[in-house]
Amino acid sequence: MDHHTARGREPRSDSPPDHERRTVVFDLGEVLVPSQGLERRLAAELGVPEPELRVAYRAHRRRHDLGDPPHRYWSAVFADLGLPPDPDRMDAAERLDVTFWSALPPTSSMLLADLARAKVRLAVLSNAPRGLAAAVRAAAWSGPFDRMLFSADVGLVKPSQDVYRRADVEFRTVPEQVVFFDDRVDNVRAAVAHGWDAHLWRGAAAAVRLLRDRGVLG
Repeated sequence: MDHHTARGREPRSDSPPDHERRTVVFDLGEVLVPSQGLERRLAAELGVPEPELRVAYRAHRRRHDLGDPPHRYWSAVFADLGLPPDPDRMDAAERLDVTFWSALPPTSSMLLADLARAKVRLAVLSNAPRGLAAAVRAAAWSGPFDRMLFSADVGLVKPSQDVYRRADVEFRTVPEQVVFFDDRVDNVRAAVAHGWDAHLWRGAAAAVRLLRDRGVLG
């Protein structure tokens, strides 16, 4: 499978076919990876006030998530902040951004380990740029995931209905098989409208309780 499609692995021979299995799908940012001060660190790195950094960082993110290259994204951010387009500083900001969002905290590591031991089929659906998508796929912690689909792969972002339809194709699922966690209400509502069993993220412990209630976990 090429870099424009979801990352996948062949199913284990003792696992039921994909179309018969429940699949638990996670968002990345603010679900598996909480923000924990990224904008504060970027503001300090660039020497600008955090509120100004926050506005500039978010203003151009949708285009970046849809596939705009890093230099175009950071050039726009730097311009909004009144900073000269220094390639070295932009590269440093990109590295910090990608490293931060691809580092899994211990609570998420434990959750994924528990789900992997229970042989739960896992996937990621996230609005994320190409550099971050590549870093997540390369990370050791991504091993338990059967599929990963990022917005920059397909030029679609949540909450578009098209991205959920595309995810079902890439994940080899039908909507009623999917349990989905996301931190944004609009993404959850759109997923529910598509037919997924979608829930606002309230932490790993709440997710485990819900998955037990759904019979996904014993």
